[in-house]
Amino acid sequence: MAAGWEPRPSEAVGGDGPGGPEWRPVLDVPPPGQQRRWTVLLRWLLLLPQFVVVALLSFVAFFVTIAGWFSALVLGRLPDPIASFLGSVLAYQTRVSAGAALLVDRYPPFAFDAPDYPVRIELRATPLNRLAVLFRLFLMIPAAVVSSLAQSGWFAVSWVFWLIGIILGRLPEPVFGATAAVVRYRMRLAAYAMMLTPVYPKGLLGDAPEAASQPAYSATRPLRLGTGAQVLVWLFLLLGLAGHLTSGTIDYDDQGDDHAGTASAGRVAG
Repeated sequence: MAAGWEPRPSEAVGGDGPGGPEWRPVLDVPPPGQQRRWTVLLRWLLLLPQFVVVALLSFVAFFVTIAGWFSALVLGRLPDPIASFLGSVLAYQTRVSAGAALLVDRYPPFAFDAPDYPVRIELRATPLNRLAVLFRLFLMIPAAVVSSLAQSGWFAVSWVFWLIGIILGRLPEPVFGATAAVVRYRMRLAAYAMMLTPVYPKGLLGDAPEAASQPAYSATRPLRLGTGAQVLVWLFLLLGLAGHLTSGTIDYDDQGDDHAGTASAGRVAG
């Protein structure tokens, strides 16, 4: 599986190559296989301790990211200790997210370093554009909206996938692919927000044809989505949009007071 964080920039080879400036963070997940039905049934309950750890790590990572932002403005890159910590947190979050989304059955370890765990991400250190770092919060808004819609839509139908997993003991290929696409996009958005990559999040509908034609390293590298999986991704976006529009509806009571409707933002576990 893929390595975690390479602390020094590689020689650029262009394009989306390993050291190229357009190289994007990748997610490695094994192909969908049989899962124990009882762990599918109790998946989110079993992962409650992990959710607590992720929340604590995310709190710390927020302040480390702020420190990294100031450092990147000066240096044009993240200092290695900051990049290593944020990369480890992102890898931890992604492992928990993949488990909660039923992509894998194996319980994630309570450790930053998990070389034997089947879910891995790969990050490569590349120089950062200081102007893009300065306006990073604004630049990431469109991708954050897309990610929020996709996660909300996935959450709205996740109970169906949960039932399918209990009945079949696995996820069908279209469900697996669409779910992996949402998890990967969220990971790429987080990597961009943490300044672990200068490349804008892409690939919610799978990899481009030239990337998809490369030999498979894992089930998600490259991420080839069939028609069924792409339809599901569009369904997630539409359901997420409908949910956000509905949550913004204003109701008026007999006294003329208005109450803004609220709803929980659906997320792929974490």
